[in-house]
Formats: sequence, C-alpha cells, structure tokens
Amino acid sequence: MKISTGLVFERATQQISTVQSELARSQAQVSSGKDIIHPSDAPDKASSIQRLRSMLDRQLSYGDTIKTVQTRLQAEDTSLGSVTEILTRIKEIAVQSANDTLSGPNRQALGVELKGLRDQLLSLANSQDTTGNFIFAGSRLTQPPFPTGPDGTVQYQGDQTRMMVSIGDQRSLPINRSGSAVFVPVMRTGAQGQAVGVGFFQALDDLSASVNSSNQAGMQRGIGEMETLLQGVLLGRADVGTDLAVADQQTSVLDDVTLNLKSTLSDVEDLDFAAAVTKMNKQMLSLEAAQASFAKIAKLNLFNYIN
Repeated sequence: MKISTGLVFERATQQISTVQSELARSQAQVSSGKDIIHPSDAPDKASSIQRLRSMLDRQLSYGDTIKTVQTRLQAEDTSLGSVTEILTRIKEIAVQSANDTLSGPNRQALGVELKGLRDQLLSLANSQDTTGNFIFAGSRLTQPPFPTGPDGTVQYQGDQTRMMVSIGDQRSLPINRSGSAVFVPVMRTGAQGQAVGVGFFQALDDLSASVNSSNQAGMQRGIGEMETLLQGVLLGRADVGTDLAVADQQTSVLDDVTLNLKSTLSDVEDLDFAAAVTKMNKQMLSLEAAQASFAKIAKLNLFNYIN
C-alpha cells in the first residue's frame, strides 16, 4: 500500500465527514425531540409510528363525530322537552274543557290557547339544527317534515330512514330521527269498526274544534288521545337520552384509547434526551480531535524526512 499526501488527505476528509454527519443527525434529534428523523433511520420503528399515528387520527375523528352527534341529540332533547311541556298543558286544557260547568265562551277562550299551543308544537316539529337541517325529517334533512297544506292540514313529509355514523371501531349512532317516530299518530275506530290512523296534528285540530263547539264526546276522546301523543313524545325523548348516554360512554372509551396510543407512540418515537446529549457531546469531541489531528498531519510531507 502506497502512502501519499493525497491518501492522507482523503482518509482524513472521509473521517471528518462521517463524524460531522453523525453529529448533525444527533443535533437534529435533540432539536426535534424525536428518535427517528427519517424513515430510513429505522424502517421497523417508522412503520410502527405510522401505524400508531393512523390509529390515533382515527380515534380523533371518532371524537369529532361524537361531538357532532351530541350537538344534534341535545337539540332534539331540548325540542322534545318543550313539546312535552306543551302537550301536558294541552291535556290540562282538554280536561278543563270537558267540565260540564264551563260555559261556551270560556271553552272558546281555551280554544284560542289551544290554537296557539298547536302552532308552537308545529314550530318545534319543524326545528332545525345549527347547520340548518331539520332534526325530525328522517333523511330528508333539507325539507320541512311537517308542512302546512293549502287546506291548513299538516301531514308528515319526511321518511323513516335512519342514517348511522361510526363513533368507534365497533360502535355507531343515528345522526337523524324520523318525525313519525316522535310525533306519533293515534288510532281511532272507524265507522265500520276498523282501526284508522289519525296524524299528530290532526288529533290536535280535532280537539281544538271539539272545544270550540263544546262537543263533549270529542273532548273526552281528545283527553285520551293527548295521553297517547304525550307517551309517544316521552318514548322518543327516552330514545334520545339513551343515545346521549351511549355518546358519553363512548367519549370516555375514546379518551382512554387515545391516552394509551399517545403513550405507546411516545415510547416508540420520543428521544431519550440524556443519552442523546451525551452521545452528541462525544461526537463533538471526536470531531474536534479529528480536525486537530488533520491540521497537524496536513503540515507534514515526505520531503521533511529527506535531508
């Protein structure tokens, strides 16, 4: 092997370059706080980090979905709470109107209140969420579920479709609700003894007409029907409450899963600062030694020994 000035310079340059590269990597690790700067540094760890981040992003996405569902469910619960209060008052009016001692003008005054309460219920049945979608329209979110026809009657125009959204790997919740499942119809006996379904608002209109006309039979029938309507709303509100409880429970589950994933991710990718700083200091000393040695060697050549 021939030893020449060029060889000495080349070897020294390679050594200094290697130490500088290692030092730069250590400095980048300390600066970022991450053990892996490039996937090529540790392919197996890089793959695990990517998988854990993907899982963490999915949990965070579930959390955002739950917040959306909770906002919608809370809007439903608020509306149905108001509906319950109004129906309770309507039932009280129906019972009061059926009293034989009440005069016709007094019943008509109660009829005026019934009309106002009925219109308030219609407004609640056509409630919208914060995005402008109707909350009791099934999947027809952009159409009023209970429009008023030219003749003043109200019929449900939504559908029965429930749209489910994922709030966990194995859990989902409905994002919408059918109006007919909450504002339930009542069943009456027809002229030939058959069961006939009567819509929620039609039953209210019939009660109002019976009160205004002092129709005792109609008022008595209305008292029973108001109880049916109230029970339907209460069951619907209980269903909303169940969904809210599920959303709260799933939020706790996601919080635990997210915490575990973050802890695992930290173990895999976070840097051991004490070890990294110690290593970096050793590399800086090695670089300084290499540079100092090269400076002295560079001043020597074979002519110094020819005399």
